[in-house]
Amino acid sequence: MQSCESSGDSADDPLSRGLRRRGQPRVVVIGAGLAGLAAAKALLEQGFTDVTVLEASSRIGGRVQSVKLGHATFELGATWIHGSHGNPIYHLAEANGLLEETTDGERSVGRISLYSKNGVACYLTNRGCRVPKDVVEEFSDLYNEVYNLTQEFFRHGKPVNAESQNSVGVFTREEVRNRIRNDPDDPEATKRLKLAMIQQYLKVESCESSSHSMDEVSLSAFGEWTEIPGAHHIIPSGFMQVVELLAEGIPAHVIQLGKPVRCIHWDQASGCPRGPEIEPRGESDHNHDAGEGSQGGEEPRGDRQDEDEQWPVVVECEDCEVIPADHVIVTVSLGVLKRQYTSFFRPSLPAEKVAAIHRLGIGTTDKIFLEFEEPFWGPECNSLQFVWEDEAESRTLTYPPELWYRKICGFDVLYPPERYGHVLSGWICGEEALLMEKCDDEAVAEICTEMLRQFTGNPNIPKPRRILRSAWGSNPYFRGSYSYTQVGSSGADVEKLAKPLPYTESSKTAQGSSSEQLPGHLLSSKCPEQSLEPNRGSIKPMQVLFSGEATHRKYYSTTHGALLSGQREAARLIEMYRDLFQQGT
Repeated sequence: MQSCESSGDSADDPLSRGLRRRGQPRVVVIGAGLAGLAAAKALLEQGFTDVTVLEASSRIGGRVQSVKLGHATFELGATWIHGSHGNPIYHLAEANGLLEETTDGERSVGRISLYSKNGVACYLTNRGCRVPKDVVEEFSDLYNEVYNLTQEFFRHGKPVNAESQNSVGVFTREEVRNRIRNDPDDPEATKRLKLAMIQQYLKVESCESSSHSMDEVSLSAFGEWTEIPGAHHIIPSGFMQVVELLAEGIPAHVIQLGKPVRCIHWDQASGCPRGPEIEPRGESDHNHDAGEGSQGGEEPRGDRQDEDEQWPVVVECEDCEVIPADHVIVTVSLGVLKRQYTSFFRPSLPAEKVAAIHRLGIGTTDKIFLEFEEPFWGPECNSLQFVWEDEAESRTLTYPPELWYRKICGFDVLYPPERYGHVLSGWICGEEALLMEKCDDEAVAEICTEMLRQFTGNPNIPKPRRILRSAWGSNPYFRGSYSYTQVGSSGADVEKLAKPLPYTESSKTAQGSSSEQLPGHLLSSKCPEQSLEPNRGSIKPMQVLFSGEATHRKYYSTTHGALLSGQREAARLIEMYRDLFQQGT
């Protein structure tokens, strides 16, 4: 192993020196979702000209994916603008006329079943019976009352007792159950029906949180998520319209599609050999494939005019091209970070950032669209919700693999039919969603049809003419739908995840994780600890910045959280270089 050498003292500020020589800092943005596009757009608008966006997939948009079938547009990913008062996504859509075709029913302030407020939700049991409307209303009022209590632990600093296991699911299930059982007015049959409805509501809640189960969602942190006031809106022409609006101001050459990243080699200024024998592309050669001419036995090196000055970051792509940079904004999902953080960063991430990645949660929420020739549901019905009566005493939402379909909480009716046709949108989350993703369309359509026949009591429901579904969990570029605060995590972990590298504090943990927390295969390439404290005067700050919905403390899991996080990281760099730009450099 090569010995590590600290970079020499700089007689000049490295930021000023680099800017004077090259004129512009080079920023690489990894990911062309809402966060990445928002970051790139903000930088370009403020005068940054050397910006590159690397997108692993063949399209922009990230977890926004609108699919057009016939005259209708269906959302496999982001569907709603959550709140309108001060929501940047809402204002962008409204200012560009994207909401003009939105119907009154698609402007909803409801928390459950956001597709339409028109009509009523039809709660059906696995025996083919409909739950009486008054029972549904009584249960809904009770459930929402308890749901509001879950917000108070964070907002009012209420202590969490041991019985709740600091879990939203455990607390909610037991609190609602106790109230149902202690109600002197309900007969036993009604109580049992309401007890079974708890599980259905928790399945819906799990889909909204994108958790496997609400038992995994932190009770003490649940109230930190902040809802923007105002109605929820859908975009009739597709949420991708928002993505395209963001991309409009970005020159085509800036975004490179089909460009997955293998590793980010940061903190290069410390002089420590960080990775494979790769040669960064030239400053003016943006299309050079370094894999054609790379030489073995050499450390990654930059193209600075001064040989003593190194690029602080080198981005190594899967196609063997390497791109030197001053700053990299990482917008990949928490699911990708969980799966790849050990190989994705050299040197390894600081211990507290690794711990935050482990503690925070991300799950899979998938949609299943079924198109029928004719509706078999009544015009007053806006959704079909599945209540399994035999789950009245269940304490888990995990099923054997062959029963994965029990996690489907129900189907929403898409309104208006003049736009969508006769389409139902089903919801499934967690490990069962991953099992669904492994099935073929024919199998899923068959199972869904059988469920609809069973719960409606109508054996003559035909199979759908077409099926469309998402697969966020098995997609290697996402590994999940969106994040949540898992039991054992808090908003502080979100802040740690968002913190740029290298840390400004002078500590060993700021530059690398302790060996106890590093996987064994990384230990051999780790520098001696005394070398992890390079000359602070020559270390460029904010080499690696983090954005994406999982990095926004109040708005995680939302599109506006993703957009704002991208703008936040761009603002860090804009502020960092403000004085230098003002000097005309």
